[in-house]
Formats: sequence, C-alpha cells, structure tokens
Amino acid sequence: MGKNGMSENLKREIAQELGVSDIVKNEGWGSVSSRNCGNMVKKAIEIANRFYK
Repeated sequence: MGKNGMSENLKREIAQELGVSDIVKNEGWGSVSSRNCGNMVKKAIEIANRFYK
C-alpha cells in the first residue's frame, strides 16, 4: 500500500478512469488538481463500499 493507504495499482486505475493518468505519468501525483484528488477519493470510497457490502 502507498503511504496514504491506497494501493498504487488502485490509484492508477482510478486516475485512468477519471482521465488524469497522463498528468500523473508526465508530471507526477503532485500535479493532479485538488478537485481530481477529491474525485479519486470519492471513487475509491464507492469501490470500497461495493466490495465490503
């Protein structure tokens, strides 16, 4: 798991789904906007809720 508790693979999959994977690839996670980071968290929560229900 990454330092924030989310696996790198999951982060990359969500980034790809939300259309920010090119930003991550070219500029790193620090260049992803706050809004997109929030959207990634929302998506991760949705996935977790589906998995654990």
